[in-house]
Amino acid sequence: MSLLLVLISVVVGMVGLLLRWNEVRYGRRGNVRLPPGTMGWPLFGETTEFLKEGPSFMKRKGLRYGRLFRTHILGCPTVACMDPELNRRMLLQGESGGLVPGYPQSMLDILGRNNIAAVHGPLHRAMRGAMLGLVHPAAIRASLLPKIDAFMRSHLDGWSGCVVDVQAKTKEMTLLSALNQIAGITAGPLSDALKTELYTLVLGTISLPINLLGTRYYQGLQARKKLVSMLEQMIVERRSSIQAHDDMLDALLRSGDDGAREKLSDEQIIDLIITLIYSGYETMSTTSMMAVKYLSDHPRALQDLKREHLDIRKGKSSEEAIDYEDFKSMAFTRAVCRRSNTHKNDVRVGFTMSMNDHDVPMDTSMQVIFETLRLATVVNGLMRKTTQDVEMNGHVIPKGWRIYVHTREINYDPFMYPDPTTFNPWRWLEKNTESHPHFMMFGGGGRMCPGKEVGTVEIATFLHYFVTRYRWEEEGRNAILRFPRVVAPNGLHIRVQDY
Repeated sequence: MSLLLVLISVVVGMVGLLLRWNEVRYGRRGNVRLPPGTMGWPLFGETTEFLKEGPSFMKRKGLRYGRLFRTHILGCPTVACMDPELNRRMLLQGESGGLVPGYPQSMLDILGRNNIAAVHGPLHRAMRGAMLGLVHPAAIRASLLPKIDAFMRSHLDGWSGCVVDVQAKTKEMTLLSALNQIAGITAGPLSDALKTELYTLVLGTISLPINLLGTRYYQGLQARKKLVSMLEQMIVERRSSIQAHDDMLDALLRSGDDGAREKLSDEQIIDLIITLIYSGYETMSTTSMMAVKYLSDHPRALQDLKREHLDIRKGKSSEEAIDYEDFKSMAFTRAVCRRSNTHKNDVRVGFTMSMNDHDVPMDTSMQVIFETLRLATVVNGLMRKTTQDVEMNGHVIPKGWRIYVHTREINYDPFMYPDPTTFNPWRWLEKNTESHPHFMMFGGGGRMCPGKEVGTVEIATFLHYFVTRYRWEEEGRNAILRFPRVVAPNGLHIRVQDY
């Protein structure tokens, strides 16, 4: 009996030491006042609870420690921030304030060392410049929108009379559309091989960086190796071809030839392509799926959206494409704000600046898309990394720590969004920037998502052809999980008929 008690005491003592390990390693900083909180187990920290409980974990911690607390998630000591104004300031602060993108190590390893979220300084400017060169408005108007339009018309063919899993279809849609724009790849063996590895890669980016056989991190790294090999082969074949290709890969291979921009290496081009596909994959596919879900549940919103898009089709043949002016004319899905005394040097995130007093369309701020992003919380939060000790609300966040800018609860704040759990796209029609300064689905400051324009064009084009071709109703009971990713575990099934 005494031996058993001794063993129990030893085990309890060891557990206590393990639970204190992260506190001892990270929590004692001399006179530095860290935010309150707990750090969990060695290596794992509180990752399991964070990924399993999600919003409940954040709420529980917030109630106990306040809107700024420390934890240890995804392999990093982290300070989580749930304060809207602090979050806005952090996203606008940028590198000069000691903050750079600080995504989990698993994501950085799997996306590559040259991905736009990992690099800083001149390299970041070069990579961002290359990416913006691919998706700027002139490129969308002249090249990308015609390709997106043709792809969507083809992808949506043959849905009538079928029970369709919208989740599977929008995932496939997003990847195939991206591959078509990047390298002219159409559905077939190559796209199937790329799709398989990309699905595995995505799952590995949000995981503990433990490189053991069977872990998602290990599988993600293996998927990356296979993707890199396939992309390297594509680059070799493209360089040996005398045929001109009007796609992103050609533009990247030619980038820098005129001396106006630094020439990218093959490794940088490959990491940029992987990042382009990854960054739009979940946001666009999930937003498209959830827009269908919310429109199914809200007939008035669907009626207004359908009326708008049917008006656009008036005067067009069934095979005639929509153009950039059609996209700009989508009044219900496009916010208009009244601005007064706007000056040349004003900088307001997400808006087109004007010198005059008049109604100015919000830059690609589409009500149905924005409201879907807000309500579904497709983006739960953003991460930053400190490059120096950063003071925040009387606390110090040490150099090298991550900051988790948690936006989920802000999206449901009744003071910012009255009746926040209701799908209400009209709320975006009458609001101006001052009413939504904490809407951070596309990031902020110098790290604003460079692909947000082409992303909203793609979702808008999908909705245009979907609502003008079809009517639908949900089939069965479709459960939706919202953390760490928005997903329908058993699919989101609808029965589709011709409109």
